Amino acid sequence: MAGKIRTPSDIARETLENAGRRRFFGKAAAMGVGGLAGSAALLASINDGAKAQGEPIKVGGAVPITGWAAADGIEFQRGLEFACEDINAMGGILGRPLEPVFEDTKEQGADNLIPAIQRLIDRHGVHAIINGYNTGAVCAEYDTVADAGILYIHHNTDIVHHDTVKNNAERYFGIFMGDPAEYWYGEGLLKFLNGLGEKGLWTRPNDKIAIVTGSQNYSVVIAGAIRDNAEKYGWKTSLFETVVVPISEWGPTLAKIREDPPAVIAVTHWVPQDLAQFMIQFVPQPTDSLVYMQYGPSLAAFREIGKEAVNGVLYSTVVASLQDEFGNAYNNRYKEKYGASASPLVAAQPYDSCSYWAIAGALAGGTGGPGEEAQNRKVASRLRNMIYRGTLGTTRWFIPEQAATPYPDATNDPSLGMPHQYLQIEDHTKVPGLIAPSPYETATFKMPPWIKA
Repeated sequence: MAGKIRTPSDIARETLENAGRRRFFGKAAAMGVGGLAGSAALLASINDGAKAQGEPIKVGGAVPITGWAAADGIEFQRGLEFACEDINAMGGILGRPLEPVFEDTKEQGADNLIPAIQRLIDRHGVHAIINGYNTGAVCAEYDTVADAGILYIHHNTDIVHHDTVKNNAERYFGIFMGDPAEYWYGEGLLKFLNGLGEKGLWTRPNDKIAIVTGSQNYSVVIAGAIRDNAEKYGWKTSLFETVVVPISEWGPTLAKIREDPPAVIAVTHWVPQDLAQFMIQFVPQPTDSLVYMQYGPSLAAFREIGKEAVNGVLYSTVVASLQDEFGNAYNNRYKEKYGASASPLVAAQPYDSCSYWAIAGALAGGTGGPGEEAQNRKVASRLRNMIYRGTLGTTRWFIPEQAATPYPDATNDPSLGMPHQYLQIEDHTKVPGLIAPSPYETATFKMPPWIKA
């Protein structure tokens, strides 16, 4: 029906129906696989031996260099720099080298993000802006990018992006969300939990799930999706608690959980130091519950603060480099360059995005700066029709939403979606094990040490 807004469930159904019919952009896009090796093969072919020299193409990063997310911001900055180095070694974009430039988004939100993007456009003349995440703007920056006519690829994980771009696809032609929206985490968790039972890896003691969310939109959307879909998957919500963040004292929330012990505790707040404190305060008097946490455990700070208390925690993410041939090759090179304590899984967001943007730019005959909208529409067209296999898995776009498709949440074909990764920390001193989805898993689920039965 004309004007009907597609829900995530509608998108999932349509994606499954059309998966076999979705086209690649010719042979060239099909070659765009896997970190350095695949990209090098394609870019080297297009560049035909040209060396990266002459006037650089500036690529912008609006990242939190200072503020509460600075640890991630450092990795976003490194990831874009690392990608530009690799691309320049392949000949750049049709012989022109890439030059990364950055502006600080500080505490994020529209008041910080929009000026940072405007500076990248006005001061630096960037051809594209490629970020990790910035929270709180809720697509308010899109008009600034659209006015400049350049490309913008971010990982804000925001369902609002879907309707914003779909409802004005002509204006927002160059805006892409390089990861699936946060909505998919909610229903995906319920499928994962039921899968543990179906495989005989865990027998739930009851059908209760306690949901604890922070006050940010990202966390609230995920928590709401778990609650709204729980009954469909045979679960009952025993607690739905919203806490004011940042938070270090979890006593009142834990008292409610202990009063009515659930089979699963799902914490959708995601700041690692806050989540570590939850576990430190939970473990001395635990319930026989699996503990699932959102994104934060993927950051080293969670394990460093929580230490033994975090062993057994489950978490998921769609923006982490995989532990496969492509991912590990990138992971190892990244740590060799930036040190053993660096987080390549965070840096993978701008790394992959810059890589496929460069391929699209080369296929389109070059990229355009501010005001060169016609050329950038060609780049966007190439990108929309590309399926790229990189360190994060497969990036393939919902159209017209221009957001990454999640696997297995919206497609049952791992070659057509970005894997919704589930990981477990078995030993806080080691890399967490990837336990789902198939075929990417490198470890198996283990019963958390606080569950003695």
